[in-house]
Amino acid sequence: MKHSTRNRPAPNRATRSHSARGFTIIELLIAITIFGLLIVGVLSSLARENSAFNDSTRRLVALRNANYAFSRLEQDIRTAGINLPAGQPELVYMDADVVAFTADNVTNLRNDPFAVYVDVDAPNGQVRLPTTAVTVPNSGGYQFPDTVYSEIPGVASQAELIMFYFEADATTPRTDDYVLWRKVNGTAPERVARNILQRTGEPFFTMYERPSAGGLVQLPDSITLFYDRALADTIQRIEGVRAIEVNMRATNGLSGDLEDIVEGSRFIELPNVGFNDLLVCGDEPILGTGVTATATTLPSGDPAIQVTWNPATDETAGEKDVVLYLLWRRIDGTTDWGDPLVTIPAGASSYVYDDTGATQGETYEYALAAQDCTPSLSPLTTSSSATMPVS
Repeated sequence: MKHSTRNRPAPNRATRSHSARGFTIIELLIAITIFGLLIVGVLSSLARENSAFNDSTRRLVALRNANYAFSRLEQDIRTAGINLPAGQPELVYMDADVVAFTADNVTNLRNDPFAVYVDVDAPNGQVRLPTTAVTVPNSGGYQFPDTVYSEIPGVASQAELIMFYFEADATTPRTDDYVLWRKVNGTAPERVARNILQRTGEPFFTMYERPSAGGLVQLPDSITLFYDRALADTIQRIEGVRAIEVNMRATNGLSGDLEDIVEGSRFIELPNVGFNDLLVCGDEPILGTGVTATATTLPSGDPAIQVTWNPATDETAGEKDVVLYLLWRRIDGTTDWGDPLVTIPAGASSYVYDDTGATQGETYEYALAAQDCTPSLSPLTTSSSATMPVS
């Protein structure tokens, strides 16, 4: 049977030909040009963002440098005058690039409530006032202390000498940048910050005093103040300082177009200066008890010297203001008690301390004092000698 095709429509050849046609060269060039412009725009935007990120990072480095220097200065300078024995000056030396003061800033005794910070790893040379003179940096040879300051005879003041000073940095290409150092007593200085610059026409440190009446008065930038027991007017002038303004600029440590500089100032008040003779807990605490040292062997088998004492008179009676006990140890026959061995909080019915850190075969004596909330110390009471057993 034959099929008829007479009535079938003819294929649309024009339509077929149009659907099979590709892009012309001109169309391709236009598309490539548009795509290239988009790529250039995206890359330019990324480059600008990367440049802005790098700029902000460099500025952040400079800003962090300045903020750390300001924070460290304020953190320590505000402690000037804390826990000083009577007669010890709070402020020692001040001029445009150095500040020296005394404060019970750090203790290495775990239970000491009077120091600002507790660092059990702090070396003994940084937790009390030295008994020999220390030269203050940038002072032209000024030395402190000029006498022994102590709460009770034989026990050095627990308020150390702290010094901040700026020194030209010879390790960088710049000739106008400084290092900020922190020095405690006669120990090696600690670097606080580098890449520090002076603000134009301003010293690093500006002092403010408070007259007998009225607000703070700025002292001349060129003035130098120092404590000297022989010069009453000098003492009065430096003890009148009640605030310090710190002025500086800080860089990111880079050079050329990569360098970024920030500047600022920090006003630091001295809330503890001027109150070192203020007593709030009454009279000197009365210890009224003895201390005993006995060689022993602990249940663990470790050799020890056991130190015992009863509560102080002013803990259970009297003013009832004893807050802790300080215990010292020294080799028999020596004269310096040095730093306290341990502090023991008050509140027990009797006290026992097992000293396991003494050298075996060495003979020691111990001293005990009670401390009240002023804080003031009672006179020392001393034990008889005891020899550390040999295991």
